[in-house]
Amino acid sequence: MKRRLSIGLAVVLLLAVVAVVVWGGDDEQPQEQLTTVRGVIGSEKQAFFTDPRVVEAFAKHKLKVEVDTAGSRQIATTVDLGKYEFAFPSSSPAAQKIQRDRKVTTVHTPFQSPMAVATFEPIVQLLEANGAVRKGAGDYQVLDIAKYLELSDKRWDQLPGNTAYPARKNVLITTTDPRESNSAAMYLAIVSFVANGNAVVSSAEQEAKVLPRISKLFLDQGYTQNSTEGPFEDYLSAGMGKTPMALVYESQYVDRLIRADGSIRPDMRMLYTAPTVYSKHTLIPLSPNGDRVGQLLATDPDLGRLAATFGFRTTNPKLFAEVAQGKAPADLVDAVEPPSFETLERLLDEVKKQY
Repeated sequence: MKRRLSIGLAVVLLLAVVAVVVWGGDDEQPQEQLTTVRGVIGSEKQAFFTDPRVVEAFAKHKLKVEVDTAGSRQIATTVDLGKYEFAFPSSSPAAQKIQRDRKVTTVHTPFQSPMAVATFEPIVQLLEANGAVRKGAGDYQVLDIAKYLELSDKRWDQLPGNTAYPARKNVLITTTDPRESNSAAMYLAIVSFVANGNAVVSSAEQEAKVLPRISKLFLDQGYTQNSTEGPFEDYLSAGMGKTPMALVYESQYVDRLIRADGSIRPDMRMLYTAPTVYSKHTLIPLSPNGDRVGQLLATDPDLGRLAATFGFRTTNPKLFAEVAQGKAPADLVDAVEPPSFETLERLLDEVKKQY
């Protein structure tokens, strides 16, 4: 009797296990059905791709997106793209080179971010008094790059009427390392445009003309970090004493404003450069699945809204406007295009030789 009871209990337990595997395993099934798509991206987008909400949004389309990070210059020149199904640098010149090299006809530019300067109210007032800050075309202020270039040969303590920041160092925007970082390349695009008489540098003669001026803006800084997060974090934590002006992507500053986490204090300000350059985050598909990722980033409203929460301007301006809620202007009038990838590379290489 006991033996029959034991056998009966064993059968019941076996059936229970089978039931758990068959019915209870349904929760795991969708994960197993996801198609993994691997890409290489600029580091400023890593937080976006790893956000659980973004992961879930891709999962709704049966995709699991995995990313590695690299600088835009590296993605275009040294990264082995054979391992990836899409490349997603932070600038259009780098994207154009990849597109040409890989003979890709279709690309996606799901979001972009203009370059800006993170600074402080006393610095804004001081620069305004010296003619370098003025009102932009909308309800925002701009740093006049031509006037800034004039001031960059002076020290802060040499500016007339300066009692707010009498530091014995040059009036310079803190950037990243031009040998490594896309944001520094965008800064070079801006200052070279102005140094070239408000024209995009496009010839060897023009390169030779602007190099002495733009090289000094990098070399006089001393040590520079290789990621835009570095100077921005210094700006947030160390304050005006260490970093009176930091070159940032607008998305970095707006992201913190949207978070409302207290990191942007009342005396902090964002200036747009005049002119500015848009850092256009361009996805180059290297497979049909990579193309699918690009299409979703450009068209899926959930992903677009999430990108806006990270401060990116999306293909649908309404999404950014809804999320930003007046924390950034709807449009910037004074924007120019960067030089070609080849011109940027030559300029950056010449600057690199002087380090």
